[in-house]
Amino acid sequence: MALVTAQVGPLPVLAPTPDPFGTLVRSVNGQQLSVKAAASIHARLVAHLGEVTAPALLAAPGEELRALGLSWAKVRTVKAIAEAAQTGAVDFAHLSTLDDEEIIRELLPLPGIGRWTAEMFLMFALARPDVFSMGDLALRQGLARLYPDTPGAEVLAGWAPYRTLAARYVWADYTRLQSGQKSGGAPL
Repeated sequence: MALVTAQVGPLPVLAPTPDPFGTLVRSVNGQQLSVKAAASIHARLVAHLGEVTAPALLAAPGEELRALGLSWAKVRTVKAIAEAAQTGAVDFAHLSTLDDEEIIRELLPLPGIGRWTAEMFLMFALARPDVFSMGDLALRQGLARLYPDTPGAEVLAGWAPYRTLAARYVWADYTRLQSGQKSGGAPL
């Protein structure tokens, strides 16, 4: 990992979002899409709604959201997130006061939200410092490539309480490998 951090250099500091509700909606909209496609769909959503809020999403007919580029599954998920926010089933304003596993338990009942999405929310919306998603293929592959002879749990235990930063370096290294740039670590 020392070689990876030296090659990647400093990463931007993560800060908690002031809008966890909107950030989760944006994350869902971007699932399984390129960054460019996700940004385009989100821009259309903002232009259509004016502001991405629970009342605005609940008032928008599903057909309109679908016409903006959301799949029917994502329409269902963002409507469920909005309903949870509106009814208080998920208190987005107070999520940050909960520990990581409590937050995951709050989010998992929402359709379309799995552990991976909840962990990405912890990392990038709430800037939690000690999250490493084993549900992420790139992280699993990166971990196995960098530490082929060490059990993943052992490596992750050594990175606590900074596993989010470690994950971001593993992603950066994985991205560099995918783009064909020189990278440290053992070959695949």
